[in-house]
Amino acid sequence: MLIIFRYLSRQVLVTMLAVTIVLLLVFMSGRFLQYLASAAQGDISPGILFAVMGYRMPEFLELILPLGFFLGILLTYGRMYLESEMTVLSACGVSDRQIIFLTMGPALLVMGIVALMSLYLTPAGIQQVDRIFTEQAQVTEFEMLAPGRFQSLSSGDRVTYTEALSEDRRELRNVFMAEGGEGRDRVTLMMADRGTQIIEQETGERFLVLHGGTRFEGRPGSGGFDATTFEAYGLRIETPDIARQRQSEEGIPTLELRASEDPEMRALFHWRISLPMLVPIIAILGVRLSKVNPRQGRFFHLLPAMLIYISYLGVLLLGRDAIAEETLPDWLGLWWVHGIYLLIAVGLVLWPEWKLKRQGRRHATA
Repeated sequence: MLIIFRYLSRQVLVTMLAVTIVLLLVFMSGRFLQYLASAAQGDISPGILFAVMGYRMPEFLELILPLGFFLGILLTYGRMYLESEMTVLSACGVSDRQIIFLTMGPALLVMGIVALMSLYLTPAGIQQVDRIFTEQAQVTEFEMLAPGRFQSLSSGDRVTYTEALSEDRRELRNVFMAEGGEGRDRVTLMMADRGTQIIEQETGERFLVLHGGTRFEGRPGSGGFDATTFEAYGLRIETPDIARQRQSEEGIPTLELRASEDPEMRALFHWRISLPMLVPIIAILGVRLSKVNPRQGRFFHLLPAMLIYISYLGVLLLGRDAIAEETLPDWLGLWWVHGIYLLIAVGLVLWPEWKLKRQGRRHATA
């Protein structure tokens, strides 16, 4: 039995790993493109993209791992039914219940990993993401400049362009700046060969000094602008006020959620403990739903199985929203959802035996 356990566990976990990697790449690529678009617009620094994605990986995995495990069971056991490996195991005295019992080994492993991510790693990662974005909100517009792009930063009244930027971000080449906007009747345009950033040691204030340029000032639509040539022209760089510390609900530690009286916090707490509880139940469902008739094809059983999984996750989400809106009592939590699908799983397992007994009674009566 130990050899069978090792074989089944290895096959399921290897398939789960392959499916999880594919799903993770799909999920993370979509989110990465969103962050990349924000970086291209100058909203965030490109240097933080990989750090943010790394800290958010547990958040993705806590949802992807159960699905990957479920598909791993369906694909592995479905293949074994098609290749008659399950028939051989049955002939050797291995029953369906024993298969379920053996599958609980990798299920408990995955359950522990999901619990670790859901209860601890995900909140800690979201806290780090919040810290990074809070720091991004505090940087000056000079530090957010991207060479070769017209960028409207700060309040939106100033558009800045630089052809090149030094590695230490202290010197600009071929600078263009335009100040104005709605509600202002005059516009100022400046062009300079280069610009340097200067920081006062005493006050910490920052200044941008433009060298070798021209300043144009006038009213849009009028016939003329005043032009002034300068050797050096200083501009004070506005430093944003210290932003309020950002804290997402998903970043609140689990122990704080447990002690909270806020319905939304309580709903999030029940959601976190529901994700690991999902794994052993879908393991039972997966073992039963993986049975496939060779005439039906290898992937025929995936559609009804995925419909059941999606409905399971959907009801959990509806229950979470109901707790947050106080339409469901907090003491009930989401345990009733797990209870319903556990009964469905047990019913699917016992259905063949009950059907055989019923047919046996009919033959005996006949």
